[in-house]
Order: sequence, then structure tokens, then C-alpha cells
Amino acid sequence: MPRAAKTPSANEKDILKLIPASEHRPQLKGIRLGIHASTAGGVETSAERAWRLGCNALQIFSSSPRMWKPFDVSAAQCETMLRLRHEYDLRPLVIHANYLINVAGASAEITEKSIGALRAEMERAIALKAEYVVLHPGSFRGLSREEGLANATAAIARAADGLEMAANGLTLLIENTAGAEFSLGSSFESVAELIAALKKIIPTAACIDTCHTHVKGYDLVTEAGYAETMQLLDSTVGLPEVRVWHCNDAKAARGSKLDRHENIGQGTMGLEPFRRLLNDPRNRHAAFLLETPIDAPLDDLKNIEILKSVVKP
Repeated sequence: MPRAAKTPSANEKDILKLIPASEHRPQLKGIRLGIHASTAGGVETSAERAWRLGCNALQIFSSSPRMWKPFDVSAAQCETMLRLRHEYDLRPLVIHANYLINVAGASAEITEKSIGALRAEMERAIALKAEYVVLHPGSFRGLSREEGLANATAAIARAADGLEMAANGLTLLIENTAGAEFSLGSSFESVAELIAALKKIIPTAACIDTCHTHVKGYDLVTEAGYAETMQLLDSTVGLPEVRVWHCNDAKAARGSKLDRHENIGQGTMGLEPFRRLLNDPRNRHAAFLLETPIDAPLDDLKNIEILKSVVKP
């Protein structure tokens, strides 16, 4: 999941002061790299922050990620966001859905709230002309995995009903989880099952998080493990279906199922998995987005520069 700063939003708010527009970092050609950007001051400000950091892709929350009541996004904000994205060559724009959404669970009340919240996320994404909405499917605790899958498919179909996602260029991305018990999407096979069920209804693909993959128990660290993991991902989800990679190192050990993101190269994964990932030609169609911690001003810049440094020309 996207990171939580020790001083929430404070450091990201300073990006516009810490890096003047005239000192923006250059973008990398041939690959899409970005961050989960703050929307402090308005959703459109995220584009300016991403560009000044040298990004050419970005992810945002379109509303509070931990509240059911949504924020309004005005037509003027949408127009400004689109203009800045064109000016700065920022694509794709990814909307990360509210954390409270649980489309797989047994609670009728939570399911109804989740359907409403997900629909609102999709409506804002269409208004902002975003390419993707990323969703954590949620927990099926108290149910079988098959029941959770059926619940998620039905709830997402209801949320998307009538939105004409394909015509609006919007695709839902199912994100793999860290492997907690009863979590739908905790394995590549589970992600693939949900995508297969949803593809009959709406445009659907995958977002794969490196930290989640690592703490679930998949090996991205060793050369042989990386090859095996990517082969498994390709045979289940399909590498062409992975449209976004969340690039996060991990604080916790492989197989721990603890979702704790770390700065690139400073965790239990190290730098080499990211070097392999970003230089793997099978991934060149995808965007690579950071959700790393912000412990000090410009930590995002440091992580972006590290990823840029491992990309072969």
C-alpha cells in the first residue's frame, strides 16, 4: 500500500518550495517512473510535484484513503491536471482506491459502502482522465476463497455498472497483497482468478507490489528466484497484464507477510531485484511507481534517482 510519512504530508508539501520549477530534475526516456504524489493544495498539484522530482508517471489518492466521505474534484481541477500532464508528459495517472473498500467480505453494510466508494473512485478517475484505478480486493474472513471471489466480482460489477470504462480509457488494476490469511489477491493465482472473472465485465489488469510479493514468500532477490517468480507470474496473471509495478523495498523478512515498505536498497530486498525488474524487456510496457517512506525532505527524490541509476541506456 502507499506509504505513510512520519509527519503526514509535511515533507511532500515542501517539494514545491524545495525544488523550484527552474530546477526540476530531468525525466528518463524510454521508461515510466513515478511516485505516489501528495495532492495537498488540490489534486492538480500532484502533477507539479511529480514533474519537479523528475517523474513521468504518478499515482495519487483522489480522496481521503481512510474515510468513506469522498472529496469533490472540480471541473477546473480536472482541466488543470490534464493540461499539466500533457505539458509534463506524465502518464499513466493511477488512482489508488480507498483502503476501507472491501468487496470480498461477508458484511452487507461494508459491501454497500465499498461499492459506493469504488464507484466514486472510478467516476473521479474518469473525470481526471486517469488510465488506472488500483484496488485491494479485501478480506473474505468467515467465507471460503471461492465465496470471496464471487462477492468481489459481483460488487465490482455493480460499482462499474454504466460507467463505460473502456470508452473512457480506464482499467481497474487488481493489486496483489502481502499474503495475510483471508486476503483476496494474496497469491498470483488469486489475482489471476479475479482478473479472469472481471475481464468478462470491465477492462481489468494487474498491479504487482514488490514488497507484497517478497513478504508473501516469492523470491525476487536471487537471480534464480527472480527468474522462477517471473515465470510463475507470467503463467498465472500474464506479464503483459501487469500494467503497474509498485516499487518498494521491504522492512520485514521474505515470507513474513508483514506489509512494511522501505526505501529502495535499504531493506531485506536490496537493490538488485529492482535492477532486474526495470531492465527486464518483458516489463517495458509497465509503469514503475514508488510508495516508499518519507522520513526526511526529498526522500522521494533519492528513491527516484536510485531507480533511474539502475536503468540501462
